[in-house]
This record gives sequence, C-alpha cells and structure tokens, in this order.
Amino acid sequence: MSTSTAAATERPLALVTGATRGIGRAIAEDLGRTHHVLVGGTTPDRVGAVVAALPSASGFAADLTDSAAVAAAVEEAGLERLDVLVHSAGVADSGEVGTATSELWRHVFEVNVFAVAELTRLTLPALRVARGQVIAINSGAGYSSRAGGGIYSGSKFALRALTDALRDEERGTVRVTSIHPGRVDTDMQRDLQTQMGNTDYDGSIYIAPQSVADTVRLAVDMPEASMVEELSIRPVHR
Repeated sequence: MSTSTAAATERPLALVTGATRGIGRAIAEDLGRTHHVLVGGTTPDRVGAVVAALPSASGFAADLTDSAAVAAAVEEAGLERLDVLVHSAGVADSGEVGTATSELWRHVFEVNVFAVAELTRLTLPALRVARGQVIAINSGAGYSSRAGGGIYSGSKFALRALTDALRDEERGTVRVTSIHPGRVDTDMQRDLQTQMGNTDYDGSIYIAPQSVADTVRLAVDMPEASMVEELSIRPVHR
C-alpha cells in the first residue's frame, strides 16, 4: 500500500472514478465524510484540488482508456483491500446509427464499458479481501433507447449486462449495485441540452448530483447481509 493510502488505513477505502466534477465529485465528497477516498480523474490538477478539499484522500490520476496507465495507478495505490469502487466516469456522446462513425462507437464503449471492466478486474482481489462493493453509475438509458441515442444507450445496456454478470459471479463476496439516474443537473447535462437546442436551461427541474450521491450512500451503508442490486432515480418533472 502506498504511503498516502497507508496513512488512512483506519478509514474504509473508496475509489471513485470521474470524481473531479458532477456526480462523481458529489459522491467523493459524500463518501469523504467516512472513507479515505481515492479521487479518480484524468487531469492531475483537478484531482489534486478535490483531494485537498476532502478530509482524507489521495489521487488516482489516469486515463481510464489507457490500460497501462490504469494498471500503473492501481499498482501505485498498493491496494491490499478496497471497500468501495464507484464507477462514475463516463461520456454521453451519441448519434444516429446511419451517420455515426465506428470511431464514435468505439470511444463511447471504451469509456463506458471496457474501462469499467478493466478497472474492476484489476481491483477485484482487493475488493474480495474487503468483502467490498462495486457501484456503477448507469443511466435511465440503460433500460430503453430512442432515435439518436443508440450509441449511449447501447453502452449503458452493456454496462448493465456487465454488472448483472459480476453480481452473480461475486455473490456472497462482493456486492454489486447498478444505479440508474435520469437527467442530472451537471455540466454534461448542460452540454447535452445545448446540443439539443435548449436555450432555456433550468437545472432545478433535474436531479441534483447530491441526490445521486445519496443513493450511493444508501447502498454503501446497507448491512453486509443486504444489497441494493438496482436503483432507479428520476426527476419529478418530465
């Protein structure tokens, strides 16, 4: 275990990807009340800013699409045990099937599915030691798709398949939760609404990032004999 992580062994350890903004940051801040948080992100400066804002944290800076970089970050963290792994990093790019390039399909699946599978594989030994939890931030798009959303929805369907399989494979050792938020008031949502031509954005009608963090906390705080397998959270307004 690295020196930075070893200093926090009295706290349970949580690794949160995509923790420098939006949903991931809200989750990192909430778990930071009780856990030592490994703050996942691609930009060291942003990772460092979140680490500095938490009571007990260290950085996990890596491009999740770079398998070698992820393996190096896991090795540097020296994870002997891992209590919680939260997959929050993701991209929302999509497009119509008739015009979307193969590069776009590959990029979205690389971030939303393949990177999740690889980081999970690398950390499973530490998760098993801790009898820990894997929590995937999926989407309402993981249940249904519509015109123009096939790429993103496809990746989220695949992520649901991944977590379903992992849950069965690790049942009794590692708990696995899939959380499916609807639209959340984040920078990503603002960008999506802009792309859709919405010039009158009102984030108050969407889910707050903290509400998603609250659902993660619910799963984390369940007694060991219980598991939140799937949880759907939607805005009240359409």
